[in-house]
Amino acid sequence: MDTPRKIALVTGAGSGIGRATAHALLTAGWAVVLAGRRLDALEVTARESGAPATRTLAVATDVTDPASVRTLFARTQETFGRLDLLFNNAGVGIPGVPFEELPLAGWRAVVDTNLTGVFLCAQEAFRLMKTQRPQGGRIINNGSISAHVPRPNSAPYTATKHAVTGLTKSIALDGRAYDIACGQIDIGNADTAMAGAMKKGVPQANGELAIEPTMEVQHVADAILYMAGLPLHANVQTITVMATKMPYVGRG
Repeated sequence: MDTPRKIALVTGAGSGIGRATAHALLTAGWAVVLAGRRLDALEVTARESGAPATRTLAVATDVTDPASVRTLFARTQETFGRLDLLFNNAGVGIPGVPFEELPLAGWRAVVDTNLTGVFLCAQEAFRLMKTQRPQGGRIINNGSISAHVPRPNSAPYTATKHAVTGLTKSIALDGRAYDIACGQIDIGNADTAMAGAMKKGVPQANGELAIEPTMEVQHVADAILYMAGLPLHANVQTITVMATKMPYVGRG
């Protein structure tokens, strides 16, 4: 029987960074729970990994719905008995509009996924990691370059990513007593569908449109794999992985 060393849960696993990370973890021998809105996309992630079916579990999940999140973690525990890693990756953005024209519904949609969704998943992971034996585990939150500096007309996304940084630090502090480590990965211009606009030109702080460099998403997955592989007495609190020439250092 194929017995995995550790159990991971990846949200937003149906595409992009989530899919690449799930594949990296599976290749390294982890079992991975794949969470996302579309079950068919999660099943593609599992199938394309080439990993044995005993090491994947796809669960259609709405991270903004507490009941859906509780079901996700209950199924994780029922199937694998424990959880060693949560990669809180699910996130959304909305088209940029002038700040004064930002609709409340758009603001709430981003906050519900990027902040409340991260909180809900982290809380369920914390509860499980605190009570399981051996105790402990690791939570990695997907921040962003936007956790440090904004893009034009990006108030909801930027605000939530700044808030994720505070949440990450709080979890890291509150988890110390239970061997729960929490860190954050801030990603800049990974070459995914979400970053497709970078190749066509995106607004800059000076009002111009500019094409921005991107990097292969595998570099992000490799960084997460490094963070995930540390013993629980060591932690990467914050790591930035970005396209070297993107406008971040000195942005604007």
